[in-house]
Amino acid sequence: MVAITYGGMRAVTVAFLAGVALLGVGGAARAQHATAFDVEDGGRAYAGNCAGCHGPDGNLIAGIDLGHGLFRRPLSDAELVGIILNGIPNTAMPATPRMTEPQAARIVAYLRATAESSRSASAPGDVVRGRKIFEGKGECTDCHRVNGWGSRFGPDLSRIGLERRATELELSLMDPEAEVQPTNRYYELTTADGEEVTGRLLNHDTFTVQLLDADEQLRSFAKADLRKHGFIDTPMPSYRDELDAQEIADVVSYLVSLRGEPVP
Repeated sequence: MVAITYGGMRAVTVAFLAGVALLGVGGAARAQHATAFDVEDGGRAYAGNCAGCHGPDGNLIAGIDLGHGLFRRPLSDAELVGIILNGIPNTAMPATPRMTEPQAARIVAYLRATAESSRSASAPGDVVRGRKIFEGKGECTDCHRVNGWGSRFGPDLSRIGLERRATELELSLMDPEAEVQPTNRYYELTTADGEEVTGRLLNHDTFTVQLLDADEQLRSFAKADLRKHGFIDTPMPSYRDELDAQEIADVVSYLVSLRGEPVP
């Protein structure tokens, strides 16, 4: 079973703390160490302004891999800031007139830190091997669904490659409790007659709670009729001791390849 958690810039922040030289802003752009806030805020800005075209890992446009610092030609930090702010004429790269220079600089800081962390990442994975592990040894389809195949108990991963970065997916495999997106929380309750129900929370308010139980059944309960109820830890297990480094890399590569279309 592979339950994917979301969010977080832990890997790139660690890379920053190791001493990545990044862009400083002021009257003239100059290279200096960014703060951890710069990197994390840049990651949020990238997700909101850039990932829609470049993808969460920055590799959806041919010849460009932002997550590994690969551009069509070498670019300085100042040049990258200029492209973010002004776009590239006669291309699909738009200007962002409402963005300030410091905001653009933090996106560059995030991209540089991401590229640095990728250089120390695990061995490159293999999509075909990763799919076999996902569907076999990992037993991931016991909880997850991909392109109509598998369980609905956990999040549907059919488009996870468009939504999450490789480092975030790897973190989810190694440390599932590190960060859990609100839409992927799990809930446990006991009814008035003693029935215990656990499932993925779909919705709750002051009076009711709705969840998808372990049998993939939609259940709705009035809170006033429950003996107890509340959030529980994700049922996602850690694969730290179940898969070796190469197997983890393979599964991550497979997950990154999932973009809403069948994978050969």
